[in-house]
Amino acid sequence: MNAPPPRRYTPLVVRVFALNAFVVVAATVLAVVVISPRDFAHFAVEEAIVLAAALVATLALNLALLRRALRPLERLTRATSAIDGSRPGQRIEVSGPRSETTELADSFNDMLARLECERRDSTRRVLGAQEAERRRVAQELHDEVGQTLTAVLLQLSRIARHAPAELSAEVGESQETVRQSLEDVRRISRELRPEALDDLGLVSALAALTDRLDGDLRVAREIARDLPALDDDQELVAYRVAQEALTNAVRHSGAAHVELALARRNGSVVLTVRDDGRGLGASPAGGGISGMRERAGLIGARLRVGERAGGGAEVTLEIPAA
Repeated sequence: MNAPPPRRYTPLVVRVFALNAFVVVAATVLAVVVISPRDFAHFAVEEAIVLAAALVATLALNLALLRRALRPLERLTRATSAIDGSRPGQRIEVSGPRSETTELADSFNDMLARLECERRDSTRRVLGAQEAERRRVAQELHDEVGQTLTAVLLQLSRIARHAPAELSAEVGESQETVRQSLEDVRRISRELRPEALDDLGLVSALAALTDRLDGDLRVAREIARDLPALDDDQELVAYRVAQEALTNAVRHSGAAHVELALARRNGSVVLTVRDDGRGLGASPAGGGISGMRERAGLIGARLRVGERAGGGAEVTLEIPAA
C-alpha cells in the first residue's frame, strides 16, 4: 500500500487556536481600554506582567482543550489513511462519547461496508462470467477440436495401413503430431474447467492437478480426511488459488519442490502451497496475486501471500466453513 501524501495544509487545531488567540487578545485589550481609558497609558510593569501571564495561561488552557477535543478527529484521519481497499473487513474502531467524530467514523464504516458489498457483487459477476466462458471454451475444445483431431488420427491410422513403406515414417510422424496436439487440447480444456472438480470434488481435483505437475517438479501432497463440506463457489476458489500458486512455482520461482496441504483448522478449511524457489522478493503484486485476493474476498476467505521461512514463497487460503 502506498504511503499517504504529505500534509500540505495547516492543521485544524492550529487554525482554531490562532482564531481564538486573536479573539482573546483583542477582547482583553478592548476591555482594558474601555474600562480604564485614563489609566491605560500609565500601566505599571507589574500589571502588564500579570495581564500577559493571564493571557498566556488562558491561551495555553485553550490550546490544551482544543487538542483534547480534536484528538479523536486526528486519530480518525490517521485510521482512514491506513485503510487498504484491497483487504476487505477493515473497519475504524469507534470509542469515546458520542460526537461528530464518532458519527463520522460510523458513516465511514458504513461506506466501507457498502463499497465492499458492491465490489463483491461486481467481482462475483465478473468471475462468474469468466467461469462460464471458460466452461464454454473448454466444452468446445473437448467436443469440437478434440473430436476433429481424433477423427484425423483415425484417418491417419487407416492411411498408415495402406501407405507404401517409404511413406510410413512420414505418416507416423503426422500421427504423433496429431496425438500430441490432441493431448495439448485436452490439457488446456482441463486447465480451463477441470472435470474432476465438477464430477468428483475439490480433493480429487487437487490430486489430479498435482499429479499433472509431478513431472516438472517434486510435489508433496497432504490432504486431511475430515474436511468440512464446502459449497461450489468455495471449492472453485480453493482450486483456482492452488492452480495459480502452483503455476507460479513452476514458471517463475525456479522451485524444485512444492508442498500442497489441505487441512482443517479452527472450523475452517486451510489451503497451503509452499515452494523452495526464489520467493517474492521486492516485486509488486501482479495480476495473479490480485486475482487470488479477489476470489478470496468473494467467499469471505482470508488470503496470505508471503515469504517462506528458509526461502521460497507461501500462499495460505483460510476458508470459513459453514
